[in-house]
Order: sequence, then structure tokens, then C-alpha cells
Amino acid sequence: MAKTASRIIKVDELARVEGEGALRLRIRDGVIRDVKFRIHEPPRFFEALLRGRIYSDAPDITSRICGICPVAYIMGASQAMEDALGVQVTGPLRDLRRLVYCGEWIESHVLHVFLLHAPDFLGYEDAILISKDHPELVATALRLKKLGNRILEVIGGRAIHPVNLKVGGVYKIPSRAAIRSLRDELQWAVETSLELVKAVSGFEFPDYSYDYNCVALKHKDEYAICEGRLVSSAGLDIPVSEFENHFGEEHVAHSNALHGASDTGAPYLVGPIARYNLNFDQLSPLARTAAQEAGLPRKVDNPFLSIVVRMVEVLYACEEALSLAEAYEEPDEACIDIVPAAGEGFGCTEAPRGICYHHYRLDEQGRITFARIMPPTSQNQKQIERDLWGVVERYMELPDDKLKWRCEQAIRNYDPCISCATHFLKLDVDRG
Repeated sequence: MAKTASRIIKVDELARVEGEGALRLRIRDGVIRDVKFRIHEPPRFFEALLRGRIYSDAPDITSRICGICPVAYIMGASQAMEDALGVQVTGPLRDLRRLVYCGEWIESHVLHVFLLHAPDFLGYEDAILISKDHPELVATALRLKKLGNRILEVIGGRAIHPVNLKVGGVYKIPSRAAIRSLRDELQWAVETSLELVKAVSGFEFPDYSYDYNCVALKHKDEYAICEGRLVSSAGLDIPVSEFENHFGEEHVAHSNALHGASDTGAPYLVGPIARYNLNFDQLSPLARTAAQEAGLPRKVDNPFLSIVVRMVEVLYACEEALSLAEAYEEPDEACIDIVPAAGEGFGCTEAPRGICYHHYRLDEQGRITFARIMPPTSQNQKQIERDLWGVVERYMELPDDKLKWRCEQAIRNYDPCISCATHFLKLDVDRG
């Protein structure tokens, strides 16, 4: 294809990510001049909505930010409030939190892998078309996702925006019998996830790599999900309370969502690849073996391999959930006693898409005077743009339809959660 050719590519609607946005590429004489990944949904002002509310309202309000990963917001807000008020959740209550978070990882990762992202690798427009040729694959994925939802229901009261989780614990203690009832399906899920890791690893992956600055939680005793210190591949190792000393947000004219950046202004990566690269040794032996047999390198630098990493995390989450369900004993109390007071607190958990950061200040009555929330997609936005630049450089000679497909696939590597809408990408490529 001639480098001087003038080409315009438009994708008006893309239904396999959450939210609305656009991408504009400007190419002149075979050289990329500009890449802008735009998020044009109106802001929803959750941080302003929280001000003046009592501390205990924060988990339920913030969970409405996302219907796919509400537990991430519930848990991050709860931990920040507990930090501000000087309480710590331990023992069986902590185990319940980790178990319900495993449920969220399972349902969210499986939704992304098989219903949103696999069509890109298999050459289908959507999962409905996959189901016509591979009905057993889609049925298995839906059963696995349903198990994740079931864990949220048993512990949280319902699968979407759970209502049983609160600052300091839960409203109602799940019975031992209810938790133990998950075991048979979890045993099936471990075996099934192992096979699905193998299946996904057989996809054909585009040739692209980047030396990412990965950022994730790290815990001394376990693969970090609910809590830990913040570490990076650049050598950072800090408590969550120091996050804003090293990372921030910036307004950009082409997006309604803030762009996350490190203190140098450089992009950084959060999410499955970051967790895998920084915490591989803390995966279970089965998950590590599965990753190696799937051909994953010890350090993943090809973003298109994120779909395999997600399935490895599903396998781990099923194993972890099974272990927690088998060991579960009902806590003596549903919730720690909390006395409202002035304070400042920080919380950070690993949402399926990456670290979700919370920072709050409370007055003497325990009312919120300041709130800051940094979701993973916001933090990844700048890195997404950098990936798009590199992918277009690598595949510029593709015809319009194939280049469009490759750009969409590159964005879906991140499973971006812009909102709970269905339309995402409008793509203009200007090659004049």
C-alpha cells in the first residue's frame, strides 16, 4: 500500500468493551503524526457525590461505578475507611473478602476472555457466532462465569452490586453450609480452567512487545488480590498511602477521563500482566506450571498475551476459592465495632483490570470531606495510547479493515471498563 495514500477508517460502534470512546490516527507519508484515544462519556462525579456522606455509605456508592467489578470498589473504599478509623479486618472475615474477590475475578475474567476478546483471535464478530461453531466452549465459559456470580451471591447477597459487604465486615455472616456448597463446582472449575488455559494459549498472537513499567500490589504471603504494598518493575516498593507521591492524574483535551501517569510523566501498566510479572512466584504450583506449559515467558511483554494471563489468574482464583471454601469457619461477629472519628485513609485492591486506588478524609462525625478514586482503566489510558502507536507502526501496511481490527484488538487487551455502556470505539485514520 502506498505510503502517501489518503485513508479514513471509521468504526462507529464496537460492542465488546464497556463504554464509549474514539480513536483518531493521523498518518502522513507513512509516518504516524498523532494518536489520540478519546473517552467522551460525560463524567459522573462520584468523588463529589461522596462529600458530606457518612463513611459507611462509601462502599455502596462507589460500587455503582461499575457493574462488572463492584467488589473492587466496595473493598477499596472499605479498607480506606478502616485505615482512617484505625480498624483492621482479619481472620474469617478477611478470608470471606478474599473469597468474594476470587468470585469477581472469575466472573469478570471469563466474561472478557470468552465473550469479549476471544472473537478477535478466532475471527468472529461476537461470541454468538462462536457459539454456533463451538457451542461447548461458550457453554463451558458461561458455566464458569456463573460460578463467579454464585460466589458473589452467597457472600454478598447478589451478583451485581452486592449488598452484604460493609466497612468492618459483613451485615450477615454466610453459613458454613452455604460456603461449603460451592466446593463441588469449584473442583470442576479448577479442572476446567486448566483445560481453558491450554485452549486460549493456542490462539495466534500478533507480534508486538513493549518494555512496560508494571505496577501492582504485592503481599508477602500470597498472590495479591485484596491488599499489599505497591511495587513496580522499576524497583518501587511503597505502602499504599504513598501512592500519590509517585503517581498522579492529568487532564488531556481529548478525553473526559483523567490520564494516569508516573511522577516522570511516563505511562505505566496495571492489570493481569503487571501482576503476573511482579508476583509470578506467588501463584500456585498448578497455575505456574499451566503458565509455563501455555508458553508464557517469565516476563510477559506482548500485551496480546494478556488473554492467556487472565486465564491463568482464573485458574488460580478457582484454586484459591476452593481452598478458602474448604477451610471456612463462621466468624464470631459479623462486623468490627467502629466509632466515627476524624481521619485520613487509603485503600487499594487488585480489580480484574488492575489496581483500584481510594483516598478519603473524614471529619469528627465520620463524614467524608475529601474523596479521590483512581480506577485501573484511567491509569492504563496513557499506556493504551502508547501501545496503539506501536501497533500501528508495526502493522501500518495492513489494509483498512485489518488495521481497524488490530487496533480494536489492542485496546481490548486491557479489557477497558469505561462504563457499563456497550459502544466504545469510533476510529478515524487520516493518512492524507
